[in-house]
Amino acid sequence: MKYLCLGYLNKEKMDALPKEEVDNVMRECQPYLQELYKSGHVLVDAGIGQEVKRLQRVDGEIQVGEDHLIQPDKIIGSAFILEAENFEEAIRVASLHPTVQVSLAEQLGWEMEIRAIDSFDMKG
Repeated sequence: MKYLCLGYLNKEKMDALPKEEVDNVMRECQPYLQELYKSGHVLVDAGIGQEVKRLQRVDGEIQVGEDHLIQPDKIIGSAFILEAENFEEAIRVASLHPTVQVSLAEQLGWEMEIRAIDSFDMKG
């Protein structure tokens, strides 16, 4: 089974940190990411940009919006897909991610969401 993991952060709290502290936090992330990758379960990992465009069909036309669909103080900072036997294993593997391991994670409002992926074959 595949799982989508989304790492959220509090933009205001992150933006309030001096650049040097942000750099230190990002360096602290590296060993945790290496452990996560060594698990052999990660299929895709991506840092997510902060610019957001929302697409919605309104009166038969596609509208492009600028706002977030989630809480404005929480934004997605990372996304990865992992493969695991079940939800319990997905949680165990995802818990290696810096979102829940870095010492300042709680103070910076970092959190993770894990969702099972209902995959389908687009070739058929």
